[in-house]
Formats: sequence, C-alpha cells, structure tokens
Amino acid sequence: MSTPVHDDPLSKERSHLAASRSALRAMREDVESLDITDVTANWVNAAVLESQIEQRIKALADLSETPLFFGRLDYLHAPGAEQAEGGEGERFYVGRRHVHDADGDPMVIDWRAPVSQPFYRASKKDPQDVSLRRRFGYTGGELTAYEDEHLLDPAEAATTSRLLQQEIERPRVGPMRDIVATIQPEQDEIVRAGLSGSVCVQGGPGTGKTAVGLHRVAYLLYAHRERLARTGTLVIGPNRSFLHYIEQVLPALGELTVRQATVDDLVAHVEVRGTDESATAVIKGDARMAEVLRRALYSHVTPPTEGVVVVRGSRRWRVPVYELEEIVRELLARDIRYGAAREALPQRIAHAVLVQMERAGEAPDDRVQNAVARNTAVKALVKSVWPQVDPAKLVLRLLADADFLAEHAEGILTEDEQKAVLWAKPARSVKSAKWSPADAVLIDEATDLIERTHSLGHVVLDEAQDLSPMQYRAVGRRCTTGSATVLGDLAQGTTPWATRSWEEALGHLGKGDAVVEELTAGFRVPTDVIAYASRLLPHIAPGLTPVASIRENPGFFDIRTAADGSADVVAACRELLEREGSVGLIAADARVPELAAALAAAGIGHVGPGEETTHATRLTLVPASLAKGLEYDYVVLDEPQAVVDGEPDERTGLRRLYVALTRAVSGLVVTHATGLPPQLA
Repeated sequence: MSTPVHDDPLSKERSHLAASRSALRAMREDVESLDITDVTANWVNAAVLESQIEQRIKALADLSETPLFFGRLDYLHAPGAEQAEGGEGERFYVGRRHVHDADGDPMVIDWRAPVSQPFYRASKKDPQDVSLRRRFGYTGGELTAYEDEHLLDPAEAATTSRLLQQEIERPRVGPMRDIVATIQPEQDEIVRAGLSGSVCVQGGPGTGKTAVGLHRVAYLLYAHRERLARTGTLVIGPNRSFLHYIEQVLPALGELTVRQATVDDLVAHVEVRGTDESATAVIKGDARMAEVLRRALYSHVTPPTEGVVVVRGSRRWRVPVYELEEIVRELLARDIRYGAAREALPQRIAHAVLVQMERAGEAPDDRVQNAVARNTAVKALVKSVWPQVDPAKLVLRLLADADFLAEHAEGILTEDEQKAVLWAKPARSVKSAKWSPADAVLIDEATDLIERTHSLGHVVLDEAQDLSPMQYRAVGRRCTTGSATVLGDLAQGTTPWATRSWEEALGHLGKGDAVVEELTAGFRVPTDVIAYASRLLPHIAPGLTPVASIRENPGFFDIRTAADGSADVVAACRELLEREGSVGLIAADARVPELAAALAAAGIGHVGPGEETTHATRLTLVPASLAKGLEYDYVVLDEPQAVVDGEPDERTGLRRLYVALTRAVSGLVVTHATGLPPQLA
C-alpha cells in the first residue's frame, strides 16, 4: 500500500522548499518595488540608497542550482526558553540566508544565526537540546533525499552521514563552492571565533582552510555588519587565478561587499617591470629593511642653524634657534609619522610665537596661530629642517646610491648584503626604474613611515606561508586596528623566503597574540593520494602532523611510466575526462608549451588557471607555479622530477611537488618518463 502524498516526508520537504522559494521571490519583489522618491533629501542620499537597494536585490537572488536550505533542526524546547518538562519545541530549516513569509515568520534560518549552530556542533554526547537533525540531498537544485539523526535516541548508533560524505566528495566543474552544508565542528569553532581576536589556521591539503577563512568572513559580516560596513573587510590571495577561483563563494552566501586582492595589488605604488635574483629578494623582504628605511627617511631631518623671525604688522617676533631645536627634538621623540610631524612643526613654531604675543599683552586666537604657521619665514624653515620626502624617491636612492645605503644600513646589513640589493645599473628616475615586486613592498613601507596606512576591520590572508617578513608588515598595517584570519600550510611554502614558523610570521604581521589552530582532518584529498604526498613531509616540514583523510571513498591513484612521453600524458587526460568532474593537468612551467601543443594536436580543448571551465571544456592546463590553492576532481601530474628541478633549490622544489600532488579530490595519475624523486620511494 503506497503512502499518501500528504504523509510522505520527502513531499512535505519539497513543499516547504517551494514555499520558501516563493517567499524569497516575494522578499525580492518587495525590495524592487520600493519608491525612494519622497525619502531622500538630495541626490547624494538618493544615490547611496539606490546602491544599497541594488545590493540587497542581488543578495536576495535565488540561485536555481544552489539549495535554499540543506538541513533541519527539531528542538526539544524553544531555544532560549526554560528547559522545563512539557515545553514546546521548535523546528528550523537551516540555509544560506534568512527567508521569511508575508507575516515575518522565518521559513529558512541563516546558517550563521546562533540557533543554527547546533546543526554543526550537536552530537550524541552533546545534543544541545536537538532531538532531530535532518540533512537534505539535492540533484541539480531539486530536493531528492533526506537523512535523519535522532540525537536523543540511545538506541540509534552514531554513524557517518552518507549525504554529508556525498556532498564533500561531489564532483565539481567551475569555481570553488561554499561548504555551509558540510562544515565540521572543528571548522565551525574557527568560523565563529570573535571579531576582536586574530586566528591563524595551519591546515594541510584538503582540510578546508580556505573555505573556513571565507566562511569566517561571511559569519563576521553577519554578526558585526554595522561595524564592518564602516571599517571594511579584505580577502588577500596569492595570485589572480586563485582569487578568480574563490570569488563566487561569498556572493553565493549573499555577501557582495568584500574586496579581494593580492599583496602586489596592495603595494602597487609604482609599475612593477623588473625581477630580483632570489638572494636579493630574500634580503629586500627581510624585516631589517624596515629599520634601514626608517633611518634613511629621518636622515632628512636637520637641526635648525638659526632662529626664525615672524613679521606681523609693525611687530617682529623671533623664535631663537635653541627653542626650535627643542621643538624638533620633541617631535622626533614622539615617534609619530614623518608627515604628521612635518605638519605639526609649523603649528608648534606658531604656538611659540603666540606665547610671546600673550606675554606682550595681545590676545591672539586660532586664526592668528594658523596665519603664523603659514608665514613665509616659517614655511621656509620647515622646508629646510623637515623637508617633504617622496617614498619612491627614497627607495630609489637607497638602491642606487651605495654611500647612502651604507650610511643607513650600517650594523644592519653586511657589506655583501648591501651589494646584493644595490642596482647594477642605477635608474635615473622613479618612472624609468624597473621596480621589482620586493621594491614595491619597500616603497609601501616607506609610504607608511610618512603617512599612516588606512586600517580595515578584518583581513583574511590566504596561502600566507609564502610571504616575506616585509610582505607580512604590509598586510599587518592594513589591519592595525582590526583583526586577521591567517591561513596557510608550512609544508606548502614555495618561495625562498617562505615562513619558518607561524609565531615568527604573526610577529611580523603585528598579531603576535593570535590563536594558532591546526586542521589535520582531510575532507577532500583521497587517502592513497595524501599518503603518497606525505612521504615528502619529513624532507620539507618535519614538524608537521600529516593530514589524515577521513573520506570513505579511497579515490583513484596510479603511477605510470610515460614511455611515449607527451602522448601518454594526453592519453591519461583523455581517460580521466571520461569521468564526471573537472580535470587538471599539472606540469613544470617549462613543460607547459609542449603539453599544450600535444593537447591541441589531439583535439582536446583546455583552459588556463583562472579561466572558467565548462561542461564542454573540463580540462585545465596548470603550470606548477600556479597550482597552489586550486582543486580538481582528477589530476594528471606530469614528470614530478621536472617540477622539483624547476625550482632554485631542492627543498623548494619538493614543496612545489607536494602542492601539485595534493590538488586532486577524486583521483590522481602520476606520469613520468624520467625517474621519480627518491623522496617518494
């Protein structure tokens, strides 16, 4: 006998989904119909309000392929009410955003709301007053399955959720998705950490650290929206390909105001057209360069050699040289920005003049003080004692003038280090100089010494292990009054200046009190793949705990000798493209042109990192140098030894190989014509 439709739980849930979508559509239509003609005083207010309405409309978009809710919580009692016997419980559907009906009653609760937290944290040992946790399964946006967990039933054994596992392992094409349906308890603790404190997450491949960082931003914007609307938020990634890969996660959660940038974007004061030798870049990225710059900047301040005379009408007011010297000494001792002190100097001189005026019986006011500060004689003295300094010109002189560098690097940099950073052919001007990325960071440091950098409310720094100490300082001054979420993996550091410890890195960032959390459970990388890659850990990061894959699906892993070279690599790609999901072909940078030609000859279309894959073109050809942070269902890794040899030293090469080996979610094929690195034996 079949179950009547009205008693079928799946049908009921589908009806609630349809009603929720209808309610969301009504919420959007309500915003679209707003008439602001009579509520704005001027065109500026109108423009601001129109922008806010437009953002709200976008945030209320119903994405057909994205489930509106993914879970349900049945509470034993009403949350927040006395847990008295006989209290009436409540039911909440947990989703990506809040949806209410025409009466204002919630139909879907935002996953970030306190009432939703037990969906991620409740367990048999700690049910948190939840009697039932229901997870939903979707296919193409349609609700197709559900799974119940009775947390208060002692007879029901705790098991791994099949729907949760399927969602984690689901094949993907295109950019990174949100993980709101699969956040684990240890991840949720980091996501919901308070805004006032900074957090550093050490996480190996597949532990979800990037997703945790992005969802933390979304949570903080929910919990502290007004504050962060004033102070701003920023996500910093290693390169444009990475930012393109993650750029849809926050909009899918209804958050449209978060800026994304690379460190190079932050310090783009000059056009970068040059590069540095590795040894030179390491020295320029050393935190000691901050003191060299500070010395060089303040060397422009020279003690006054004579007093200043201010003429006001028929009176002459003289500030003696000893008093000017005292003013300059006091400003230097206050340790304020160079530019702020320069602006304060004429006011301090004017104040000294006003004191004399008052002693003579006059009653000057603020207008008189400002007039004295603008006096020609005062301005001339300020120009000679505390001149304006252009930060790019300051760095230009340091890198081009050996004597100037030696004077201010004495006791900080050795002679060999000074020679390493000096330009072989000095540039004549800021515009003609072939600035390197490390030079741009030095200019940013100099700029901050002159004028304080604007601070944001919260900054997320991903792939942080690759930053130099000076780059950490550049990021840190963007959140001096705010907090930071630092994400990275010491084993994946692939720059010559890669981070040696999080404590050291957080010190350079100015967040030495940040809490360091370690994620070791691998949700995305198959067991056999992560076990193979972890053979490299003793050689690249001996102190780290290997990632333990918790996937039930062991994945697909194979090592093949490519006797026919590129032809065998192409064959492996063709084989994996027969499976569902995305495919990445990762190779040493120098091998990419040859493989691109081989793919073209075989008629296999492909895109580059950062370009959008489609169901028709699912293969991405990835230079090993750009693989970090990216993820594919299946990966073909070409010539591991060539990846190692493509780096300036073996340790960096092995770290690059570790990154490349751990980009696969469902399967990895390693092809090699030459021998494998002995560390993989």
